[in-house]
Amino acid sequence: MSRSLATGNHAAGHALALAGEANRNARGCCAGAYPITPQTEIIEYLSGFPFSKGRIVLVESEHSAMGVCIGAALSGARTFTASSSNGLAYMTENIFAAGYYRLPTVMIAVNRTLGPPWNIWVDQGDSLMMRDAAWMQFYCDSHQDLQDTVLMAFRVAEDKRVMLPVIVAMDGFVTSHTQMVVDEPTQEQVDAFLPECVIPHKLKHDHPSTFGGMTWPSETEHHRWEIQHSMENAMTVLEEARDEFEKIFGRRPAGALEAFETEDAETIFIACNTMARTLRNVVIERRKKGEKIGMIRSKLFRPFPRKELLEAIGPAKRVAVLDRNHSPGSGGIFWQEVAATLSHDPDMLLQDYLVGLGGGDVTPENINAIIDDMSERTTASDPEWKDDTA
Repeated sequence: MSRSLATGNHAAGHALALAGEANRNARGCCAGAYPITPQTEIIEYLSGFPFSKGRIVLVESEHSAMGVCIGAALSGARTFTASSSNGLAYMTENIFAAGYYRLPTVMIAVNRTLGPPWNIWVDQGDSLMMRDAAWMQFYCDSHQDLQDTVLMAFRVAEDKRVMLPVIVAMDGFVTSHTQMVVDEPTQEQVDAFLPECVIPHKLKHDHPSTFGGMTWPSETEHHRWEIQHSMENAMTVLEEARDEFEKIFGRRPAGALEAFETEDAETIFIACNTMARTLRNVVIERRKKGEKIGMIRSKLFRPFPRKELLEAIGPAKRVAVLDRNHSPGSGGIFWQEVAATLSHDPDMLLQDYLVGLGGGDVTPENINAIIDDMSERTTASDPEWKDDTA
């Protein structure tokens, strides 16, 4: 293992490449690739990697990029890709197809605001619009977390108890184009961590079959039940993967969520990705002043870790969610999930804050204003809109 200064895109591309190369003694790897700001550098990195048994297929659209992944995965290859924003939107049909086909593709979603009007900065609406697809979703707060999560994603996705694709999301530009020091894995470590990719229902020349044909309602219902069951299995598989990762790499990656200073907290703030890093620093400073506040970094969005979230919140009766996304007519999407989780508790004060939409800065001043607002509340209101001017 070596330490290097890397951008988020480099860290993601490097992890994808090593994961693909680790399958060289099986069916190899394949990626369908189409560039879009701010993920293009990932595709460029993969295109220049000397795979022993793999291919990066450059295509004419994001829809085709996922189509390549579907075809390659059905042949038994380890597959991966990356996209952002309207590229993800254009890919939607095949994103749903890959999930329903139970193909363990890993996709990096470099979060960027959907348009029009056109905006290239971070907003999580692009990956979260896929929340009803049969894909797991992880949200990463740093370059190291991103690189580790990519490797973890393959391990969980390809487990026979799961066999579902994964989105690994990072903040566009805030993570993708900035540099941090990361401990980069070696090929030998990745080889040890990732078993050969085995897709039980891959196409076989000696036993021809079709995929995606017509089914009856009862068959579709059972299909969806199987997906739900696999999502529930993912929590167990994730913990096993964390144990194995720690043995091989010497550090333990984050699980479904991370609780910080929640043991005695009266008010808890929930955030994800880089917002959580800023929130943590503010919580540290406010705790020094004697305020009983804590935070939870939400990492796993699908399946949503309801049991783990309830345990992390504990006896606290005041919860605020910071959402860098917006569901029109409702509010923040993470807030909706937290509200469903806490719906049994009539005494809970749960407030949603929409912050950093369209790439607006989420500063300590902005978060301090949210904490101040929360401290004065006696009841919840409709989602509060907070801009970067606090």
